[in-house]
Amino acid sequence: MAEYIAKLNDSKKEAVADLKSRFDGISSFIFTDYRGLTVAQITEIRDKLRTSDTEFKVVKNRFAKIAMKDLGVTDVDDFLKGPTAVAAVPGESNEVAKALFEFAKGGMPLQVKGAVINGELFDAAKIEAFSKLPGRTQLIAMLMGLMKAPVQKLAATLQAIVDKDGEAAKPEEAKAE
Repeated sequence: MAEYIAKLNDSKKEAVADLKSRFDGISSFIFTDYRGLTVAQITEIRDKLRTSDTEFKVVKNRFAKIAMKDLGVTDVDDFLKGPTAVAAVPGESNEVAKALFEFAKGGMPLQVKGAVINGELFDAAKIEAFSKLPGRTQLIAMLMGLMKAPVQKLAATLQAIVDKDGEAAKPEEAKAE
């Protein structure tokens, strides 16, 4: 039997090229099923994700498969079934995953199918576990707090010694007068 070859007209080629240009240079994608969402809810999700420079795009699965293949993102065919919207994450993917799961738990009929985070494939359960971890900025803040604590403790101890010596010196000054 002959292999099926899809005919691509100019508008389809432009749609694939548009997806490739939007996804070029991005290494993290979160795939969602948006079935049941209203336009207002999708707009709300887009607005929330836009704060982290993430684009939430409803895609045609066939075009997305071609674009992803051309960009070197493999094994995403299972995520590109049914109504699909892709969150293209240029930065902190952990925060975007958290936001998407918050929307899903907040009563919106949004379902996270899976993700590709920096080239690694995540299924729905793994991306949910990933979203519960602290983000990069939170980890840096925690590390800086741990590094600052001993220095802060030393400074407080030295200040207490200075204050104690200052109080001890005052009565002697009073006697000298």
